[in-house]
Amino acid sequence: MGAKYKRVLLKVSGEALAGEGKFGLNDEMLKKVAFQIKEVRDMGVQVAVVVGGGNFWRGRSSESMDRATADYIGMLATVMNALALQEACEAVGLATRVQTAIEMREVAEPYVRRKAISHLEHGNVVIFGAGTGNPFFSTDTTAALRAAEIGAEIILLAKKVDAVYSADPEKDPNAVKYDELTHQEVLEKELGVMDSTAASLCRDNHINIHVFGIAAEGNVMRAICGEKIGTIIK
Repeated sequence: MGAKYKRVLLKVSGEALAGEGKFGLNDEMLKKVAFQIKEVRDMGVQVAVVVGGGNFWRGRSSESMDRATADYIGMLATVMNALALQEACEAVGLATRVQTAIEMREVAEPYVRRKAISHLEHGNVVIFGAGTGNPFFSTDTTAALRAAEIGAEIILLAKKVDAVYSADPEKDPNAVKYDELTHQEVLEKELGVMDSTAASLCRDNHINIHVFGIAAEGNVMRAICGEKIGTIIK
């Protein structure tokens, strides 16, 4: 089965990189994600990645801290994940560039849209760190924004949960799994798959989202080939 897309944006949550530990980085998960990116890259698909930071910092739960400061700390957490994922990707033979929305030239390139597109066209994997560079925006919104900027055909939302459910399946045994949704339904039902800013940005720019579990081997490849796994939002 061939690839359905030429250029994709893969959003990997920080929690997914933590594996079972829920905090920090899990070597096995990093290798697993890198290997899945390699499988897709070997098919000729251009891959950009946005990483979350929830495995190091959950700023919204900090009530004593100013929201903007908490968000900046979260952005720095995503850079740690971006560098770790870059190492894992290069270990499996993938040329990788990290671009950050907050300049830190010693460890990564600053984000430049045209440069990112050029890297992708040359076969490099590009990892976007530091979110949008602005507080009050989540990394899901970053994924929507970067996907629109680089002309990605779809956002692959790789999560710990294997699909979109009507409620948290870990807490509610009666949670209903959705196979397909519209952006509008995600907004109206207030499903926790991504925040409203990200969902409306995808809706307005006609970007489809494919939500699936990252832990199962080969799921990124299945999503690229258009297999019916997880949930499609379109």
